[in-house]
Amino acid sequence: MNFCRPRFNLYFLPVALCLLVSGCAAPHSGSMFHHKKKLIGILRVHVESENSLAGTTQTISVLRSQPVALNISTDVILTEADVVGARLLEAPGGFAVEVRFEDIAGWRLEQYSAINPGKHLAIFGQWGDQPADGRWLAAPLIVRRMAGGVLAFTPDASRAEMEAWVKGLSEAAKANAVPKPKS
Repeated sequence: MNFCRPRFNLYFLPVALCLLVSGCAAPHSGSMFHHKKKLIGILRVHVESENSLAGTTQTISVLRSQPVALNISTDVILTEADVVGARLLEAPGGFAVEVRFEDIAGWRLEQYSAINPGKHLAIFGQWGDQPADGRWLAAPLIVRRMAGGVLAFTPDASRAEMEAWVKGLSEAAKANAVPKPKS
């Protein structure tokens, strides 16, 4: 009679050693996994467009209290990847949001605003991982060329929502920042 001695799984040994060395600890919150909530700051800026070929435009609704329908180009002109900074500003009767863009995106904003006076920019923002945490925030009218790479607007949102969004945009800007070469 042949008896096989049970063999130790050699693939298990490195995993077990890694777990022992890394010092597995029980989570503090009592849940199986304990994750720090990730800040989200999504930005999409579109320009108003006339009706044209199907698939190149869409109709959106801006402002919750008195909705306004706006036809926009589906092409995004600016995103959170273009942001270098964002902040809340105090404004008469409330607050405003100021978003600063990197140089090339700032030039893009300047070009689109120069060739589209009298139209609107449609600004979409998302600050959480739920669909309810995002919506069309504003549609400022383009009255002149927007030089300097700064877009400031009054959002249709609460201060708490915009604080979360600005923090998310700022985190995205830090993550996308390219270190400057030392001279």
